[in-house]
Amino acid sequence: MCGIVGYLGASEAVPVLFDLLRRLEYRGYDSAGIAILNGSILTSKAKGRVDDLISITPEIGGCTGIGHTRWATHGKPSSENAHPHCDCKDTIAVVHNGIIENYIELKDKLIDSGHEFRSETDSEVLPHLIEECYAGNLESSVRNALSMVRGSYAIAVVSTGEPDRIVIARKDSPLVVGLGSDGYFVASDVAAILKHTKDVIFMDDGEIGVINKDGVNVTDLDGVFVEKKVETITWDPESAEKSGYEHFMLKEIFEQPAVIRETFSGRISSDGIDLDAALPNVRRIVIIACGTSYHAGLFGRYVIERFARIPVDVEIASEFRYIDPIIDCGDLVIAITQSGETADTLAAIREAGSRGSQKLGVVNVLGSSITRDCPCIYTRAGPEIGVAATKSFTSQLAVLLLMAIRLGRERRMISTAEMDDLVSGLRQMSGNIQRVLNDAPLIKECAKLFTDADQFMFMGRGANYPVALEGALKLKEISYIPAEGFAAGELKHGPLALIYDGIPVVAIATKDGVHEKMLGNIKEVKARGATVIGIANESDTEIDKYVDYVLRVPDADPWIAPILSSVVLQLFAYYVAYHRGCEIDKPRNLAKSVTVE
Repeated sequence: MCGIVGYLGASEAVPVLFDLLRRLEYRGYDSAGIAILNGSILTSKAKGRVDDLISITPEIGGCTGIGHTRWATHGKPSSENAHPHCDCKDTIAVVHNGIIENYIELKDKLIDSGHEFRSETDSEVLPHLIEECYAGNLESSVRNALSMVRGSYAIAVVSTGEPDRIVIARKDSPLVVGLGSDGYFVASDVAAILKHTKDVIFMDDGEIGVINKDGVNVTDLDGVFVEKKVETITWDPESAEKSGYEHFMLKEIFEQPAVIRETFSGRISSDGIDLDAALPNVRRIVIIACGTSYHAGLFGRYVIERFARIPVDVEIASEFRYIDPIIDCGDLVIAITQSGETADTLAAIREAGSRGSQKLGVVNVLGSSITRDCPCIYTRAGPEIGVAATKSFTSQLAVLLLMAIRLGRERRMISTAEMDDLVSGLRQMSGNIQRVLNDAPLIKECAKLFTDADQFMFMGRGANYPVALEGALKLKEISYIPAEGFAAGELKHGPLALIYDGIPVVAIATKDGVHEKMLGNIKEVKARGATVIGIANESDTEIDKYVDYVLRVPDADPWIAPILSSVVLQLFAYYVAYHRGCEIDKPRNLAKSVTVE
């Protein structure tokens, strides 16, 4: 989604802002812009990438400024609709992430008062409202303007009347302040400022901050002082760099052995599983999530029901609030979100809490919004820059498997022998993922054969069904090839109609309780002319009789194998997109974090 940045310090602001904006490119956007205070407000805006903005920006001096990458909601992508937006006199500039729900009402009133608008955006009402409220104090005018706004926002505001400060505020959109040795940094995402500082303040909903050369002062919307904790981010700044890889996505795929080791670190022992948060005794679990995290939730359902014998429902977070969900204090609602800022997931977990349920988050980002709404288990995947989720997905699967085993052991549904076998398998997972990665050249060659495919189908059964859904999502996200994932047992209920001579079908056929059924499903699509790519165990010599191509994973417990298969499908999707020449890290129309509904 949109990204906002800001800088106030001793250095020239323009190169700092460009650096911050580049580090937010992964969020997805269609235009970018900056505003610098230098006696007046000097703006530069462009449709396209940050490099397009840099190419048209003249030399602008000044040590205070704000910037923005826009993901269009109101108004087409254009330089006119790009942020920052200014008031009528060009004395106030604002960057905004979020949606102003009552902007039409506000805009009409402002026009009646003589204000002239230059864009189609909802965001432009903000500088005009602040101008209307301005009486010599920028902080007060921002506070008064926001009191009239309905919707979500993270904003940064500068004014020629107060050139030594930036005013910021947030409601339902992420915002972080970095405390550096040569100044202060504002960003929508901590990854943007890691190069400059690891010391940050996370803004909370309903807070307004004033940044000047002496520090950061935070109050609530009523002006009451709020004491903020400075947190130190433990992520290595290098983890937000490509480190020699051609794309962030490939780097993050290859980081997965280390990520899984970190996810399991201190959590696995012969005595059981230790997690960051207590798991309450409940009669039912409801998992809510969006996109890739939703697929992880489906996997969670399989493993929790298998090992803990607790019924699990999985809901798309964007639908959850609108179905009048039946939940109460006997239920545990688990929200899965990589960023911890996904608007629909945050709204859903808050809805669950309002109905009396117990809450738990599975999240990757320390200090994100969900961590202030409920107890959380961290996936520890580190910053993920590629829009298409990879290491965050496998770490979510790993955490959900740990959770299932822990619940199963507490409920005495898992024997000591079974526990020992599972722990042994978990300890081998990192090494087994590395073995999958060692076969990347073979996967690359296989993917090259399907560069010109018009359509793909992915199928799996049991815990491999969510993996099939995720494999299809990865492929269509970055290669733009239509792909459908489905439960293989549903073939006769519709999907067979889509099978034609030569259509590539990816069949996840690792050894499990439904392996023979899966082989039967492969025969069904082969009989109708499909070209089948099988994902199978290394020891499975039978599979070659049924498929055209085989991609292997190490022999592993049937409940661990889906995680290994996920890595194969990530590499396959990456290499198909690579051979097609697609912009892998920044797929069209997509954003890394969906922070507005």
